[in-house]
Amino acid sequence: MVLQKRKKSISLFNMSTATNTMEKIVSLCKRRGFIFPSSEIYGGFSSCYDYGPLGVELKNNVKKAWWQAMVQANQDIFGLDSSILMHPKIWEASGHVENFTDPLVDCKKCKKRFRADHLLETSRGIKPDLDGRRDVPIDLKNIKCPDCGGDLTEPRTFNLLMKTYIGPLEDSSALAYLRGETCQGIYVNFLNIIDSQRRKLPFGIAQIGKAFRNEITPGNFTFRMREFEQMEMQWFCKPEEAPKWFEQWREKRMQWYLDLGLRKENIHWRQHETDERAHYAKDAWDIELKFPFSKAGEWSELAGVHNRGDWDLSRHSKFSGQELSVVDEETKEKFYPYIIETSDGADRATLAFLTDAYTEVQTRSGEEDTKHETEVVLRLHPRLAPIKIAVLPLSKKIELQKTSQIVLDLVKAKWMCQYDDTGSIGKRYRRQDEIGTPYCITVDFATLEDQAVTVRDRDTMKQDRIKISELSQYFQNKLNF
Repeated sequence: MVLQKRKKSISLFNMSTATNTMEKIVSLCKRRGFIFPSSEIYGGFSSCYDYGPLGVELKNNVKKAWWQAMVQANQDIFGLDSSILMHPKIWEASGHVENFTDPLVDCKKCKKRFRADHLLETSRGIKPDLDGRRDVPIDLKNIKCPDCGGDLTEPRTFNLLMKTYIGPLEDSSALAYLRGETCQGIYVNFLNIIDSQRRKLPFGIAQIGKAFRNEITPGNFTFRMREFEQMEMQWFCKPEEAPKWFEQWREKRMQWYLDLGLRKENIHWRQHETDERAHYAKDAWDIELKFPFSKAGEWSELAGVHNRGDWDLSRHSKFSGQELSVVDEETKEKFYPYIIETSDGADRATLAFLTDAYTEVQTRSGEEDTKHETEVVLRLHPRLAPIKIAVLPLSKKIELQKTSQIVLDLVKAKWMCQYDDTGSIGKRYRRQDEIGTPYCITVDFATLEDQAVTVRDRDTMKQDRIKISELSQYFQNKLNF
């Protein structure tokens, strides 16, 4: 991972907590163009990452699959793309200005910063409530710095909202925030959706967009970052119907991950304890995954489904002066809809699919010099794979290249493809396996005679001889999502 002519080495994530497998995945991401450290030629920028040519395709495929499942497949869910910059009073109404905080401590010796609640949980198994819902103080007596053993400062409050200023002056009148979550943009557009789409309850609003949090201790590669992308849907319904919808959305969200290839043994549900939930939450469940960096026996949060009650619309009604209640057609009584939230992260989901698909196998390329090596196969679901089809001429002979270009032009019109004529055919197969390409087309000398090519399946290693004229239909059957 050390590059030539770099100003200094760059740590992609906290190696002290990473497993060997996670290190290999991070290396693969850099080497094959999935994910790069941000601002790398300037020494990097902490916990920010850039998606390379393959990474942006993978992440876009994840977002597309989510959008199709949530918006395209549901006539009662509507898309939205709200502004990142919004009226600062929105964040007062949501409670972020007052309560969106973490307890921060510094090591007096090495000067590193830590979240006090994480240290307390790691050292004593206590998970304190940060909003005053549990009577557990942040008492770090006798707890030392986990890195150097030094003494720690007293905990102090640290707000996670990222501040900015609108206009020429940087004073309190110009203060604004980069949004800490995308859902607030949905709540403040609730009436706009009702009016423009002529909708009645129940219905949903979905959004994919950037969010920003000034995390104290981001880490584990793209798992926790300061700039990230959320995929959220807010389902508005009558209060008495909320439990029914909650269970339905729980089932659908878990099935989405399973349908896209996450292994059932690596994923599960965890219900929040009563004193762990936000004070307004009626119920909350997290989908958790065994990431490579997860400690033995532990799981890490992947997504969530939450019953938020009527907190959000009632708060925004109070702070904005705009009534966001609706009228029951039968009783004629006004009420605030309950909200069932499904919350997924585009970056975290992309990382989940990457890590769960990573597989090491014994050499299968057939190369004499690699018989005893370990190869990497990224068993991504074909729907998510950055490259769907690779076109590989058996040699650089001009007649094979011309025919390969014809084949490439035929398939690239519908699917993301890659052309590769560098190196032996075995090494090229290995490269495509490493990036998760489900199908490779080999154009050989027999192709010039029979106008057929060999199609190799990444997972089964089965090879089919297919006429060039039949390739479109062949892949239409294989890649019909």
